[in-house]
Amino acid sequence: MTALLDLVLESHGTLERWRKFNAIDVNLSMHGEHWKRKGWDGVFKNVQLKVQTKEQRTCCTPFTEEGVRSIYEPDRVRLETVDGKLIEERVHPRKAFEGHTLQSTWDRLHLAYFTGYALWNYLNTPFMFVTENAKAEEIEPVSDQGTVRRRLKITFPEKVGTHSPEQIFHVDENGLIARLDYTTLVAGGGLAAHYMSEYKNIQGIMVPTKRRNFRRNPDGPLNTETVLVGIDISAITVT
Repeated sequence: MTALLDLVLESHGTLERWRKFNAIDVNLSMHGEHWKRKGWDGVFKNVQLKVQTKEQRTCCTPFTEEGVRSIYEPDRVRLETVDGKLIEERVHPRKAFEGHTLQSTWDRLHLAYFTGYALWNYLNTPFMFVTENAKAEEIEPVSDQGTVRRRLKITFPEKVGTHSPEQIFHVDENGLIARLDYTTLVAGGGLAAHYMSEYKNIQGIMVPTKRRNFRRNPDGPLNTETVLVGIDISAITVT
C-alpha cells in the first residue's frame, strides 16, 4: 500500500474497524439532471438503502414505486416485492448499456444496476480499495478551486462493478476524500467530478453525508452550473 492510501484508511476509521461490520444502512434522497435525462426524475426522494461490506450487494426500498425493492449484484439485478416475490430480473446487466449515449433513457433494470453499483462503491470507499484488491498509486497533486490536494489513482479489477476501471481520488488535509474523478461508462462516457462533504463519525467510520456530482470537461474545468447527481444522507447505521 502507498503512504497516502495508509493515511486515507486511517482517517476514515481504519481497515481493522471496518472489517468488523457487515452492512451499512442509510436513508437518502437523490436529485439532479442525470435522473431527468434518464427518465427517472423524483423517484429517489426518500429511500432506504442497505449495502453489504463483504460482498457486492445493494438493496434499495422503495424502488420506483411503493412495495418494490431492487437487489443489485454485479452479474444480476432484480426487482421484487418487499416480501421477496420476483417481478423481473436481468443477468449480466452491464451488457444492456452497450451503445448507450448520454441521452439514452433507462428502463427500471438499467436504473437498478447503476444505482446499485454506484452506491455500493460510494459507501464502501475507501476500504474497498483493499478488500477488492484494487491497485493504488499516488499521483501528482493538483489545485482545485484554490485548494491543493494530494491524489490517489485507483485501478479496479474487472470483478468490481464501478463507473470506470481507473478513478482519481482527491484527499484533503485531514486524509478524507474530498473529490472523485471518473468516467461514467454506462451513461455514455460522461466525465464527472464528484464532491464529498459533511462527514459524520458513525461508530468510528467517517462517512460523507453530502455528495454533488458535476460535469468535468476533458481539459479539466468543471461545469458547476448544473448538478448532475446530488445525494443527501439523513441517517446511517453500520452493523
